[in-house]
Amino acid sequence: MLFGRTSKIIIALLLVVSLFQMACNNKVANYITFKNPLQGESFHAGKSVKIELDIPEQMQVEHINYLVDGKSFAEKNTKDAVMMQTQTLPLGYRLITAIVKSGDKVDTITNNIILTTDKKPLKLNYTLVRTFPHDTSSYTQGLSFVDGKLLESTGRKGSSKLAYVDLATGKAIKSVPLKPDYFGEGSVQIGDKIIVLTWQDNKGLVYDAATLQEKSTFPYQSSNEGWGLTFDGKQLLKSDGSNRIWKLNAGNYNEEGYIEVYDHKGPVESLNELEYIDGKIYANVYTTNKIVRIDPASGLVEAELDLSKLAPKNFFKDEFEAGNNVLNGIAYDGVNKRLFVTGKKWPKLYEIKLSEK
Repeated sequence: MLFGRTSKIIIALLLVVSLFQMACNNKVANYITFKNPLQGESFHAGKSVKIELDIPEQMQVEHINYLVDGKSFAEKNTKDAVMMQTQTLPLGYRLITAIVKSGDKVDTITNNIILTTDKKPLKLNYTLVRTFPHDTSSYTQGLSFVDGKLLESTGRKGSSKLAYVDLATGKAIKSVPLKPDYFGEGSVQIGDKIIVLTWQDNKGLVYDAATLQEKSTFPYQSSNEGWGLTFDGKQLLKSDGSNRIWKLNAGNYNEEGYIEVYDHKGPVESLNELEYIDGKIYANVYTTNKIVRIDPASGLVEAELDLSKLAPKNFFKDEFEAGNNVLNGIAYDGVNKRLFVTGKKWPKLYEIKLSEK
């Protein structure tokens, strides 16, 4: 009798397992995935990318809509692969979505790829036009040219400040300290306001441009740190120490997207002080004496400029100071077409003229 009961229990368990396996197999059989490309696969921008779904044979497809970053680029009524053109897509991570309709069922499948570049940046040359004095106590984090004078924001907790600076003398015309807890970063003036970033305090500061009095603050969102800041005429552009340049609404400072910056070697990290000049973004790269010129539409580093020869020789006391106090500060006088550069605690500020030959 005991053997008979045990047998029944075993048979019942086997039946449950069998039904479970059938359910799982049926679920797997109806599961749609991407066959091509692989998740996270890299492609050089400009190349066509094959997009192909792995759809169960028994599934009847009525319609498939293919999207990249939320924008439709192809529609099919069959399971056939499609080709995605990448010439006009920005560099970096791109989200591919397929919306598959089969009867009364709609499946949405997503995948990520990375668009990179094999284009080497053009090497820019420069001519030194003039040399100006620069305050060696200024750990320069933000620099711009406003109404005939420099606007400079500096870093280090307890010594961060915002100042209008006379170009000819290097002396402050008007200066205010930031609160002691703030580590000041990039800055830019828009109309009657100056926006100043803090490094790791997760907030930006808004100052009155006439009085240099702090009026308000705003929180960072997805970007965790503040580094460089500039304005393209419509949006604020903010670096955060990565290869991303964030786009901020110029009215409420909300983040509205970002650019991912690449050269032929990969993502260009540590983007620092920024300046928007004639439709391009110029960026310092922290711990180097290099400036890169970036296409804001694609994130491509089109050109780079080595300013190592302008770095002070035998000026800083030790190797750490010399390695940390690198080139940082780009200002452009749009009226007179003058470009100025300096570095953290450098004794000089330079006017230079760029050329591509």
